[in-house]
Amino acid sequence: MKITNLIILTVAASFAAVTGARAEGKLPPDSSKAGVTYATDIKPIFDASCVKCHSGDKPKARLHMDTLEGVLKGSKQGKIVVVGDSSNSHLVKSVAHTTPDSDGWMPPVHNKAGIKELTPEQIGLIRAWIDQGAK
Repeated sequence: MKITNLIILTVAASFAAVTGARAEGKLPPDSSKAGVTYATDIKPIFDASCVKCHSGDKPKARLHMDTLEGVLKGSKQGKIVVVGDSSNSHLVKSVAHTTPDSDGWMPPVHNKAGIKELTPEQIGLIRAWIDQGAK
């Protein structure tokens, strides 16, 4: 019984260390950068972290993240961006790993491509882009 409790505590501590404040459902703050655009600021983030799975003929969840139109269209479940409201955009919650179901975290924690989770700065830039009109 004591070994089981120790294992549970170790796993919980490891999870908390990896997810930090995000486990509490807190989003990183918006970037203070003005004039954020998809082409200049956001596409490079998506190219590095998202398009490997979300582009081409068979994108996961039918979500194309290689074009502005694809991101704004959304996935088979619906829109992922609420223009002007980053805190209620599924995209932000997903990349910030604040959704309750870790299956929806993007990029997935243990992905075959070895893509690392987005930094708070990258998430803040995505938030600013959405809040500034997602252009």
